[in-house]
Amino acid sequence: SAYPPAGCRSSAISAPTGYLKHGFASGTRLTCGRMSSYQVVKKQSPFLYQEIAESLRRRILAGEWQPGERLPPVREMARQWNCTPGTVSRAYRQLAQENLVSGHRGGGTQVVAGALSAERPFWAWANLVNRAEGFLLEALGQGHTPAQAQAALSVAVARWHELQGRPLPGPAPFASGVELRFAGSHDLTIELLGASLAEAEPAVKLHTAYVGSLGGLMALARDEADVAGTHLWDAEEDAYNVPFVRRLFPGRRVALLTVAHRSLGLIVPPGNPQGLTGVQDLTRAEVRLVNRQAGSGTRVWLDAQLARLGVAPQDVAGYEREELTHLAVAQAVAQGEATVGLGIHAAAAAWGLGFVPLTRERYELACTARGWRSEAVRALVETVRSRRFREAVTALGGYDTAQTGQERWVG
Repeated sequence: SAYPPAGCRSSAISAPTGYLKHGFASGTRLTCGRMSSYQVVKKQSPFLYQEIAESLRRRILAGEWQPGERLPPVREMARQWNCTPGTVSRAYRQLAQENLVSGHRGGGTQVVAGALSAERPFWAWANLVNRAEGFLLEALGQGHTPAQAQAALSVAVARWHELQGRPLPGPAPFASGVELRFAGSHDLTIELLGASLAEAEPAVKLHTAYVGSLGGLMALARDEADVAGTHLWDAEEDAYNVPFVRRLFPGRRVALLTVAHRSLGLIVPPGNPQGLTGVQDLTRAEVRLVNRQAGSGTRVWLDAQLARLGVAPQDVAGYEREELTHLAVAQAVAQGEATVGLGIHAAAAAWGLGFVPLTRERYELACTARGWRSEAVRALVETVRSRRFREAVTALGGYDTAQTGQERWVG
């Protein structure tokens, strides 16, 4: 990564902001805790022209250049960005293709009339696609697969929403199409599923509400959801989901579609400084937990383990601190607000944290027999069963997709 790791500091850098995304200027020194200082040499990204083009777009949008005004000469921009004139020329050509500027022999490159007109949504979208393509090509150049790139972007978007301090939302309102209502437990695979479904069947929009496994099943029973995400473990039967579905849907047939098996465990700071090995360690005086909300499958599993050990919730410091998602739990640990949280491996990996695996969960989508026959649900099922989706889920880390797409019926 071009950014210093957490806990590192760097000296001031004079290169343009966009350039810093692809490498530090020569002479920058990073100091990382016990690591000795080292020299970072300048590295020019093959996609620097896209950063230059984006910088110019924003300046045009801000009104810094009006229609008919000239952009800086190519050689001047090349000096500012510490790159070759050819890189700047490529950025200018990109803007010309989007009808933002035009080149005139002897007259330089000028902002065109109407650059900020109603056409803006088109070039803004084109710019976003170009930048996404740049990210993909860079990831592929580093040896990653397209599935890994998709998974990384999905995790990044989910992390961004957590950092904004609000729950992960569903898609934006749409003018037409079919809305498929999801309610249930949070899992990073659902972020991938929404994106994959939108690509495979644009007319179907997945609207998500993370209300916990039990909340999702209850919403499905009340016909307030079309599918429910669940991973509820029943201690008496030592089984996932089926016992709860049987109790909540008496006399009704319900399908359970396996999304994946996932690793659940303790999310801890890097290196596991407190040496935690299991739920029994949560009662130690120096340990502070960040919990999931009541009704979530993770909370149900934790409460069952505490009961088995004869530990009262009030004996666990931080038990009352609740979060709605696994990413929020990981964020609390990463920011030092807690020393441990119970969550999935993928969330720990997203925040660069340590992980102590404790159990293997089966995460499934529940759907009534009537809903199972709908075209929207059929599209969802086919997406889950697609090879591309399985590869993207595997890339998240901590998931087993051997039984992904398998269906079983209750009732």
